[in-house]
Amino acid sequence: MKATGIVRNIDRLGRVVIPKEVRRTMRINEGDPLEIFTDDGQIILQKYSVIGNIGGIANDVLEAMYRSHKMPVIACDKEKVVAARGIPKNEIVNRRLTGDMEEMMERRRVYAHDEDKGSPCFPVEGIERHAVAMAPVIASGDVVGAIIFLSPDNIQAATASQTEVDLARAFALYLGEMLGD
Repeated sequence: MKATGIVRNIDRLGRVVIPKEVRRTMRINEGDPLEIFTDDGQIILQKYSVIGNIGGIANDVLEAMYRSHKMPVIACDKEKVVAARGIPKNEIVNRRLTGDMEEMMERRRVYAHDEDKGSPCFPVEGIERHAVAMAPVIASGDVVGAIIFLSPDNIQAATASQTEVDLARAFALYLGEMLGD
């Protein structure tokens, strides 16, 4: 845990203001849900991840996608990778998404890479695999994450097939419906 040196008082309603610098660094925006934990007299605030909260289901979905298509696939919330198949988990899980991928998700459109029409999108910081197909997960009208097929390796550029696009879209819809209930 890293000390910030910032001290805030609790008001009479039990509220405390998280300083702007901390919110910006931690990418906490107005309306973002925070999860509250306690541990040995400490209060810990953590951004709540709807997708991360259904980790077992996301893993099962990714396993089915990977088994049927043999291409690396990840599930992410709005900021980081929460589950992966076809790529070592310790390499990619909990890594941050790139700004480009966050923007694509917010546009709520399915992405399909075409190597003849532009440069590839690298969805995860520090990972050289590009996105082949991506579908945003939308629950109760809000983008909460995405399902992303990744290129098979760091070198080969892969154009998305209609099957990959359809699989990403179908499983993103499935997760969105599960989360929207």
